[in-house]
Amino acid sequence: MKQQQKRKGRIIFHIDMNCFYASVEMAYDPKLKGKPLAIAGNPEERKGIIVTSSYEARAKGIKTTMPLWQARRLCPDLTVMRPNFNRYRQASREIFKMLSELTPLVEPVSIDEGYMDVTDIETSDPITLAEEIQQQIMSTLDIPCSIGIAPNKFLAKMASDMEKPMGLTILRKRDISRILWPLPIEEMHGVGEKTKEKLSTINVKTIGQLANKDVYTLKQLLGVNGERLKNRANGIDLREVDPDAVNEYKSIGSSQTLSQDTTNEIEIRRLMHTLADNVERRLKRKKAAGRSVQLMIRYHDRKTITRSKKLQMFIDTKEDIIEIANELWQLHWNMQPIRLLGITVQDIEEKKQLGKQLDLFTYKKEAEKEKLYHTIDTLSEKYGKNPFKSLEMVNDQDDEEPRTSFQKDFLDDYKK
Repeated sequence: MKQQQKRKGRIIFHIDMNCFYASVEMAYDPKLKGKPLAIAGNPEERKGIIVTSSYEARAKGIKTTMPLWQARRLCPDLTVMRPNFNRYRQASREIFKMLSELTPLVEPVSIDEGYMDVTDIETSDPITLAEEIQQQIMSTLDIPCSIGIAPNKFLAKMASDMEKPMGLTILRKRDISRILWPLPIEEMHGVGEKTKEKLSTINVKTIGQLANKDVYTLKQLLGVNGERLKNRANGIDLREVDPDAVNEYKSIGSSQTLSQDTTNEIEIRRLMHTLADNVERRLKRKKAAGRSVQLMIRYHDRKTITRSKKLQMFIDTKEDIIEIANELWQLHWNMQPIRLLGITVQDIEEKKQLGKQLDLFTYKKEAEKEKLYHTIDTLSEKYGKNPFKSLEMVNDQDDEEPRTSFQKDFLDDYKK
């Protein structure tokens, strides 16, 4: 490629895999192509929730987070598969490796989407580059993607959502009044249901109305996020593409819907132990610990509460997690039937970043374990491995069924 002249503005790509989990399964088994396909949890129980579906399934009205029983009613010939997260992570790693070979300025934001700053890539035509990326991913992995091209991250994200599958959309600042402003406010990236409801109270129902609303009113309603959203609606976004952002996660959690609404304490405690297990495993995979535990309870009437406790020290074990979660449950459960539970460890830090500051209590606990550690080391030297390694660690495939919420612990060192 010929050396180009230095561009005045940035050129940002947002790459979004289309129906990612379903596309990976269809690439793995081409017989699934052209069929209505859904990735979901346990088909036999109510906790089966649609995680994603093929476009053929979406044409039948099937949507993400829809209960499986409802999806089957809409589409009796729906093919349902349990998720294979190892398979999806591997595909994701391959995709981000391809992108990072073009530029180091690649920022994954989830398992199936990310940003690229291609400003300084030596090509005269960003559109051609985007087409080449699409074709490379398709020819190598048989996975379609849409790409948004814009001068900043927000506009690139909005652009990539405008045409699917295999879409390629350019969104310039001069076009936002014509293309973005007429859109309903809920179609704006960063505006959720609660924000939409708040904005409706000041008669903001389109992106254009948000763009032209006075900043004082917005800040009174939404705090600093009000000004941020107004700027985005006007095409202003100064965030850089940050390759290190993938390592910045604030929480790791797990949630699950019960097979039926219950007040049975044995069943509730059993689920809490399962959730704490999941969180501990993810923390270990990330070599991280957290200093806050949050419990989410969703009742039979779908009313949801979240309660959390800040700790003086970092924790990463199931025992510590379940102790705090149980304390929160005892304090805040109103004895009504529970539909869903979630446990999240927040204020996450990588262990290598933590200076181990032992208070007297922690020191005593660590000292008590020294003899055990010494015994394990001795036996490990004799038998060649830790004879006490748990079966969970040996068989940790992490092919869990999907939970109701999803975390950002999606990529494990994609640059390896």
